[in-house]
Amino acid sequence: MGAITLVRVYEPPASGRVYLVERLWPRGVRRDAIRIDAWLKDAAPSTALRRWFGHDPAKWAEFQERYFDELDANPDVWRPLLTEEPVTLLYSSRDREHNNAVALRDYLIAHAP
Repeated sequence: MGAITLVRVYEPPASGRVYLVERLWPRGVRRDAIRIDAWLKDAAPSTALRRWFGHDPAKWAEFQERYFDELDANPDVWRPLLTEEPVTLLYSSRDREHNNAVALRDYLIAHAP
């Protein structure tokens, strides 16, 4: 597993393969304004989980558990990321510490061969 970089979609991405890991397209961003290799909607939290979390840091630990359960149930959406080097995960949240890209990166690191 190579390096995983996290970048807000509103900033220039790092090198390597670039994946948008959001269920919804980011607000205020034209589709041709960012370079992505793929939009991994299914690697993002479900709509129900995203709404429940609501970017509330107090729910972070439980959000991660629930999100990891979703990822466990759908390995085909994240397993290909383990073979890429380096990888940039794009996210839209203002909170740089409590967002699905942070959780996904941690999950990928824990599941790397």
